[in-house]
Amino acid sequence: MSRYVHITGWGAYAPPRIVTNQELTHIVATSDEWIQERTGIVERRIADEKDYTSTMAAKAGARALERAGLLPHQLQLIILASCSPDYLIPCTACIVQDALGATRSAALDINTACSGFVYGLSLATAMIQSGQYDNALVLGAECLSRVVNWTDRTTCVLFGDGAGGVVLQAAEAEGGLQAFALGADGSGGDLLTIHLGSRTPLTLDNLANSETLIKMNGSEVYRFGSRVLNQCVREVVAKAGLEVQDIDLLIPHQANVRILQKAAKQLGLPMERIFQNLDRYGNTSSASVPLALVDAIETGRVRTGDNIVMVGFGGGLTWAGCLVQWTFDPRTDTRGPIQRTVNSIQMRVAPVRGLARRVDRRLRAMEDRVRGRDTGRLDDNGRRNGHSSD
Repeated sequence: MSRYVHITGWGAYAPPRIVTNQELTHIVATSDEWIQERTGIVERRIADEKDYTSTMAAKAGARALERAGLLPHQLQLIILASCSPDYLIPCTACIVQDALGATRSAALDINTACSGFVYGLSLATAMIQSGQYDNALVLGAECLSRVVNWTDRTTCVLFGDGAGGVVLQAAEAEGGLQAFALGADGSGGDLLTIHLGSRTPLTLDNLANSETLIKMNGSEVYRFGSRVLNQCVREVVAKAGLEVQDIDLLIPHQANVRILQKAAKQLGLPMERIFQNLDRYGNTSSASVPLALVDAIETGRVRTGDNIVMVGFGGGLTWAGCLVQWTFDPRTDTRGPIQRTVNSIQMRVAPVRGLARRVDRRLRAMEDRVRGRDTGRLDDNGRRNGHSSD
């Protein structure tokens, strides 16, 4: 019996603060006309001091779970795509797991920049199809405003913050995620970078030289995106046994409106079939595709039976595409009002589980200290109290 993987829930979150092109003219030498003509961006969302990659991802994830009617303790896997994680350790997916109260789920981060969300869909789909898991939450989230050089007009006008995600579930019904096309070209890794890591440690010199902030070779990345978007779409459609004209809606990474216009010409698709929200969000890297997908659903652009192609491309260099056969009416919520209310309450209570675990861990540590275990002192044989030497 075949095991199909369907998108059953979706959610997005964008910070409330809107930064317009006009506002940026007070920071760097640019103009609203120049930004719109070169990129198509009119405004972007910027996180305030209370929002991070994890908090935005958790808000998007909670909405996706609620839409799917899946409670946090039923969730089995969280995959979070981001190139602006909260920390190097712990992984941001673990922070999101705790925030959601998804105490039974595995959690991991992936970083393939702007193609990360589609990479995450591929990993989760394979894990569900193998029978290892029955459901997964795949998120793309970025807080790029924290790693942008706000004195560099070639990059600071491009990027924004936000998060989006979907719930995947196994089903016997045909449809859902049908095909994937993934690729990478590490020889172009230097074209888009955030140099923070073992090669570029956090030092005063590196901070002074902006070595740990986003740097991009705009013209080369533009050429790469213009070429690979066309190729990736054709590859994933062929893998699904379809033709380009069978695409009802193409949801690409929102990097540059000129790339999207060029792709439409190369593919022979009308611009009406290529979804855009670049003007309102800017380039949100890993969050770009899921933010666009949720926007498309909520504005009625996704219908039952549609063939939808999602494509990401960017730093690495990496690219990833997938084809989804949408199998149900996104406007329909089969839950009754009582069930929706109960689910909503349960979602709000779920994060308390993480708090309870932290309290329990501290109480156990206090109990150990009271009992004299693990004090850190060495006994007469040179061993720590309460621990064997092996």
